[in-house]
Amino acid sequence: MTVENAGERLRELEAGASLPDVLELFDSLPPVRVEELAGTWRGNGIDTSNPFDGLLERFGWYGKRFGGPEDAHPLLFSARGGRVVSINPAFMPVGLMLGIADKLHNPVVAKLFRLLMPLMTTAKPRARLRVVEYRGVSSAAMVYDALPIHDPFRKVDDDTLLCAMDLRGLAEPFMFVLRRDAA
Repeated sequence: MTVENAGERLRELEAGASLPDVLELFDSLPPVRVEELAGTWRGNGIDTSNPFDGLLERFGWYGKRFGGPEDAHPLLFSARGGRVVSINPAFMPVGLMLGIADKLHNPVVAKLFRLLMPLMTTAKPRARLRVVEYRGVSSAAMVYDALPIHDPFRKVDDDTLLCAMDLRGLAEPFMFVLRRDAA
């Protein structure tokens, strides 16, 4: 698949798609090298009927930042005053979140998260970048320090990644897109 075709197909899928369709594109994309990831990336989920669909966005998810193999910030969120802050994922009870994901879409929960966000910020990296084999391809992935999560990446183009959040206990991956932040 050409870069133009991959980008066009991704834009179609971002409106919402079946998981098999998104994984078909994911599997067709080339791997990413760890060195290609440096910088800040804006994220958005792809609606595939996953329990996490729309959840991060409701809480103000911005994306991810990569400074190198040992310097990955997996959860950037928009904060007051246009700032972007890094949240320590250890404060995210993903096991509990899986069990009550439908209740987390409540606007009151998002407001509570925004109030507590200053207590969860960190300047330290909370993940690492490694090459991981996922779905038969070895590619760069982000491996969380405190949670049973890794996010394998595939390259759509130099500034766009299609990603799969692979979480222990989640039957199917949560699919999302990262776009290099030009700012």
